[in-house]
Order: sequence, then C-alpha cells, then structure tokens
Amino acid sequence: MIGNGYGRALVAASLAVLAGGAQAAQCGNTSAGFEAWKREFADEARGRASPAAISALMGTSYSSATISADRGQKSFKLSLDQFMAKRGAAAIVSRGRAMKRSQGALFDSIEQRYGVPPGPLLAIWGMETGFGAVKGNVNTLSAVATLAYDCRRSAFFTDQLYAALTLVDRGVLTPGTRGAAHGEVGHTQFLPKNVLNYGTGGSLDNASVALNSTANFLKAHGWRAGAGYQPGEPNFAAIQGWNAASVYQRAIAIIGARIDGE
Repeated sequence: MIGNGYGRALVAASLAVLAGGAQAAQCGNTSAGFEAWKREFADEARGRASPAAISALMGTSYSSATISADRGQKSFKLSLDQFMAKRGAAAIVSRGRAMKRSQGALFDSIEQRYGVPPGPLLAIWGMETGFGAVKGNVNTLSAVATLAYDCRRSAFFTDQLYAALTLVDRGVLTPGTRGAAHGEVGHTQFLPKNVLNYGTGGSLDNASVALNSTANFLKAHGWRAGAGYQPGEPNFAAIQGWNAASVYQRAIAIIGARIDGE
C-alpha cells in the first residue's frame, strides 16, 4: 500500500523535520553513508524511542532489495487493461467470489461494523498479496530505515520509521519481522504508521485482523455505508486514500464491483 496518504504525510513529516532543528541525520543515495546515518538518527531518536527500539534500529542493514523495488515501480505506468492483466484481475475476481461465500460471516460482520462491502476488501487483499500468498520476505525495519535514509522520500519514511519504532515497543513488530520491500506488512500490506492509526488490534498476518483494519482505514477516509465506490461516486475517495496510483485505484473499484455483483 505504498501510496497511502503520501501528500498529507509528506507535508507533515517535512514540517516535523524542520521543527526539530537543523541537525537532521544526513540522507544519502548509496549504501556508503547508511551506518553513519543510523548513529545520527539514533541520537535524534533518544527520548522519542525506547532503548530497545533504538537497539532494533541499530541492528538494521541497508536493503538493496528495497532500493531496487523503489526504483522499479513500472507497472503503475501501464494502461488500465494492461495493469489488470498483469495483476491477474480475472483470477482475483474468481477467488474473491468464492471467499466471499466461504467467509460470509466474517464479511457480514465487517460490513455491519464499518459499512464496507466484501468486494473492495477482497480486491485489495487479492491485489496486495494474492490473498496472503505473497506477503514479502524483506526485513521490515531494514526496509523502512533504508527509505528513511534514502534522499528520495526521506521525510515520508522518517515518519514511518518512528511509527515502526513505536510498534517495536508495543510488540507488534520485532527485529525479525519480514514483509514487502517498502516496509508494508500483513495480508493487506499496511505501512507502520497505518498500523498505528488504523490497526484494530493483533497481527496483520491474521487475515481477519487485516481485513477489519483495512475496512477501518477506508471508513476513516470517508467511506459511507451503501454509497457507490466507482470513479465519481462518494466512496471512490476512500479508495484513492489507499493508493496514490490512479490505475491501482480504478482496478480496485472494478474488481470489487465484479466480486460484489456476482
């Protein structure tokens, strides 16, 4: 879920960095300065993060896999039809319909609580991890620390790194937690700050927790029970909050409607 709230979060993180003074840890674009950056960041983080969380930070390593993935997000430039074919939209619809039936009680309870129908949740779940089959195998703290150090989006991921350190203190993340290349975790791929803000309790490696948390995210972004979620309809804005790429947003809406409209 790499696009979640980029604009607002980036502004907020930038202001936070400015408010903290001029001695921010120096970002870099190669692995060469990462260890020095970690020491600088740890000095800044003392008082905001516990010794255990800072120790977890100091155990991270520069993630080349993360940088490679960050520089190679070419699928968002595809046409809608190309993107849906690449992501296996037809298979997601087919399996989503089956899961909607087999897990009807779960989806009914989610819709009653958050107002979000099964379709968009199953579309997100299928698009993000193939319904939990591929959640990633990159060390989460190393991924987030690498992107906080990397100059391209340092402010945004500095915010995510502080959230990750808080999750370490809460026992939600550990130094060994693994997930997607940008630090997303769980069945629907939450970034650390979204785990803090919208997680409903428990591990997002549990499908029920992840789906409830995703519905909570959508509701917090303005989802209205019973309203449409296609482009131009009231709930499409909540889907836009999930991911910044327009082709991804439209794919979720289309796949969700095909699942809900069976």
